Amino acid sequence: MYDFGYDIADFYDIQDEYGTMEDFEELVTKANELDIKIILDFVPNHGSNESIWFEEALKGHEKYYNYFVWEDGVVDENGNLQPPNNWVSVFRKSAWEYRKEVGKYYLHQFVIGQPDLNYRNPDVVEEMKNVIRFWLDKGVAGFRVDAIAHLFEVDKKKYGGKYPDEPLSGYDSDPDNYNYLKHIYTEDQDETYDMIYQWREVLDEYKSKDGFTRVMMTEAYTSPQNMIRYMGNGDRKGAQMPFNFFLISDVNGESTAAEVKYATDKFLTFKPIDTPSNWVAGNHDQSRVASRLSPELVDGVNMIITLFPGVGITYMGEEIGMVDGFVSWEDTIDPSGCNTDDPINYWKTSRDPERTPFQWNADKNAGFSTADKTWLPVAEGFETLNVNVQRQMDRSHLNVYKALVKLRSNPVFRHGRYESVALNTDIFAFRRWHNEEIYVGVINLRNQSYTVDLSYFENVTGDLDVVISSTLSPKTVGTIVQAESLEVVGMESLVLKLK
Repeated sequence: MYDFGYDIADFYDIQDEYGTMEDFEELVTKANELDIKIILDFVPNHGSNESIWFEEALKGHEKYYNYFVWEDGVVDENGNLQPPNNWVSVFRKSAWEYRKEVGKYYLHQFVIGQPDLNYRNPDVVEEMKNVIRFWLDKGVAGFRVDAIAHLFEVDKKKYGGKYPDEPLSGYDSDPDNYNYLKHIYTEDQDETYDMIYQWREVLDEYKSKDGFTRVMMTEAYTSPQNMIRYMGNGDRKGAQMPFNFFLISDVNGESTAAEVKYATDKFLTFKPIDTPSNWVAGNHDQSRVASRLSPELVDGVNMIITLFPGVGITYMGEEIGMVDGFVSWEDTIDPSGCNTDDPINYWKTSRDPERTPFQWNADKNAGFSTADKTWLPVAEGFETLNVNVQRQMDRSHLNVYKALVKLRSNPVFRHGRYESVALNTDIFAFRRWHNEEIYVGVINLRNQSYTVDLSYFENVTGDLDVVISSTLSPKTVGTIVQAESLEVVGMESLVLKLK
C-alpha cells in the first residue's frame, strides 16, 4: 500500500484491505448474472519490495534476483557511494535504491516500494503471462494496463554494460523532479510494444476457446504516433484501447474551440481506419473536469465522451460533475504530493484531490462509507453535489449524462460518420449522421452568447429539435431551433436532431 495497490506483493491474490479471493469470485459471478464485465488493473512494470520475489532476491536466490533491475553504484570524489546514474523517479528523487544485502541498487521508476521488473529476463515475461492467464481463468473480461510506457529500459549492453544518464529536458530546474530529464532511456522503448502484442496473443488464446473477446486498455501519456503503436503492427494485434488522453493533456479552461478540435482530431487522424477510437477526459491521476475546465462545461465534455465515435470512458464522479476535494498536508497520502516535502505547494502534484470519495447523498461521508474516517476526506459541498440530489432534479449533470448514454445506443452514434468544426473562437460543434438521420452537438466554451449558422454542415438546414440540453441551457427538450440562426447562450451545450 505504498502506492495504494499499485505496489503488488502477490500477483495471484487479493490484498486483505480489499477482501478475499472468495469475495472476488462472488463479484465476478454476480456481475456475469447482470451482464456486467469485470476488468482488472494490471500493473506489470513493477512489483513490491515486500513480495516473496523481492525477499528471495535479497537472499541471493538467483531466479528471483534476476526478476529485478540491479546496478552497481558509483563512488564520488569524496569516496561516497552514489546511485548508478541520474535517472529520476516519477515521484521525484533518484530512481535507484541501495540494498546492502546484495550490494547493489535496484531500479524503481515509481516509489521506493515498487521495484521495476526485468522484462529482458524470459522468466519474467512468462511469469507475467501466467498472471494474465490466472485472472482470465477467474473470469475477468480484460485488463487496464498501468504505466505501460515504463515497461522496458534501454538495453545497457549497447552502452558498455552501464545504464547511461538521461539528457536534461531544459524546462525544469529541480534535479529531483521527473520533468528535469528527457526520458529517452526509460520510456517508450521499442520492446514495450512487442510485449503488448505478446499479451494480446494470450488474450486471443481465450477468445479462440470460447468466442468471447478479452479487452486490453493501455495507459500512456505519449505522442499519437506512439499511442497508435500500442494497437498493433502489421498482422500483430495489440491493445484495443490505448487510452486517448489528449482531452486531458491538450485541453484546459483557457482552450479555444479550435484547440478542442485539434485535440480531438489527433487520435482520429493517426488511428487505423478499422480500429475504434476512445475518449477520456478524467482519471485518478488528473484534476477533475469541473475543476480543470469549469463546472459549467461538465455536460459539454460528457457530450464529447459519449457521442463521439468509439468508446467513451468516464472516471467515477464525472457523471455528476464532482470537483477536486481539498486535502490538507496532514491528510495527504499520495506519494506524489508527500515526496515534495513541501507543506505549502504539495497540492500542485498531489493526486488526492481527484480521488476523494464518491458522493452518493448528504449523509455521513456522502453515503460512501459508514466508517468514522475515510481514507481521504469527502470533498466540501457534497451535501448538495451528490447523486441523490441530482436524481430528483428535472435537469442535472446526472440526468444529462443518463440521457446521453441512452442516446449513444442509437445507430447514428454506434455506426455513423463524424465531423467537427470550430464555428468561432468559443463554439465547438460536431455532426454525426447515419442513413437519413443527422445529429449536431454544439458546445459553448465561454460565458458569452452567440448566434451561429449550423448550415456549415452539409444537409443541416431548417428546423432542428433540441434532444438534450445542458443544465445551464434555457432551452428544453423538444424546442425547435433554426439551423441558420441558432442562438447559443453562455456555457450552453446542446444536442440537436434534424427534423
